[in-house]
Amino acid sequence: MLVSGRLVIIGSGENAPTMVKFHRSLMEHAGDGPKMMLDTPFGFQVNADDLTSKYQQYFDESVGQRIEIGRWRRKDDPAVEQERTLSLLGKSDWVFAGPGSPSYALQHWQGTPIPDALLAVLQRQGTLVIGSAAAATIGEFAIPVYEIYKVGLDPYWLDGINLLGQAAGINAVVVPHFDNREGGRHDTSCCYIGLKRLEQLEATLPDGVSVIGVDEHTAVLFDLDEDVVSVHGAGGLTLRSRGTSTFIASGESLTLDELRAFLDAPAKSGAHAPSASAPARDARSRFDACIAAADASGAAAVCLEVEQRLFASATEVDHLLLRSMLVELADAAQHGLQDKRSVLEPLVNVALEVRRVARENKDYAMSDLVRDSLAAVGIEVRDTPDGMVWE
Repeated sequence: MLVSGRLVIIGSGENAPTMVKFHRSLMEHAGDGPKMMLDTPFGFQVNADDLTSKYQQYFDESVGQRIEIGRWRRKDDPAVEQERTLSLLGKSDWVFAGPGSPSYALQHWQGTPIPDALLAVLQRQGTLVIGSAAAATIGEFAIPVYEIYKVGLDPYWLDGINLLGQAAGINAVVVPHFDNREGGRHDTSCCYIGLKRLEQLEATLPDGVSVIGVDEHTAVLFDLDEDVVSVHGAGGLTLRSRGTSTFIASGESLTLDELRAFLDAPAKSGAHAPSASAPARDARSRFDACIAAADASGAAAVCLEVEQRLFASATEVDHLLLRSMLVELADAAQHGLQDKRSVLEPLVNVALEVRRVARENKDYAMSDLVRDSLAAVGIEVRDTPDGMVWE
């Protein structure tokens, strides 16, 4: 243990209804000092002020704790404003940074007092909550998500602030949104860049640097005082090292030494982060085509072919691809090959209309009941200036 305190990594959904109880327990443990949010990761967005207000409202109304905003949107902001933020950082016992752009956050944190100030939160036994984009910055390296996923640049690493290494002695990169499936039949896992591009990046990592993947709506709590790592929320924690993957499910825990041991696991073949074989990639393409055409029998036939013929000398990545195909096929068998949103939309709209009427009548108990009931089955409702939206 290098420092004390609590370091929390959240894969996504930092202000979701399902995170309310978890945040409340963290804040109760943190003590009576100031609670603050650092706004850098989304500081470039034109709606940055709206986002800070939204988070303040969430913590004030849902969690029951008032948070202050530490403004650090650019490294060349006025010195007076920066000193005010550093002063707040220096006395807060709970600090949060979350969504936005990892590369933007790094651009305006590196070469400033911010990384040391974040580490100091843990050194004085505080709680540091790092989510989404901010989470991607705290390893030895970071994925420039927008540049790869949106701009289309070839995969590359940025230097991270290595907070995880300094705080817990873990040499790794952090990949939030690890189980993302927004792309449907197109792979948007591994923080939107997909497994294939993550493999390319892994192959360039120095020896001794591994990957920590945190699923969406999932929090991983590093209790540095108790030397325990625990997983909370909807998904799990994936530890990847030299072709070996270990999954830690929500509700499970392990010691820091056990986590380090998983990350230091020996390679199965001596090759670092193997890529999927060409036959497996071809099978995946044919499988995706069957899913897109709603051809369940064709997709099943591809899975059977892979199992029987292609995996006599398969790599770990090949097996991961097969597992992902089987999971998608099972999901299709249970729910059909229709778009989930189109199936759910008529029912959700009825529930949202009930909530709208309840809010108009100031029946906030009923409004909250509708929202929380939808959240319990995986449907997140957000209130925006344009009305209610859901995903």
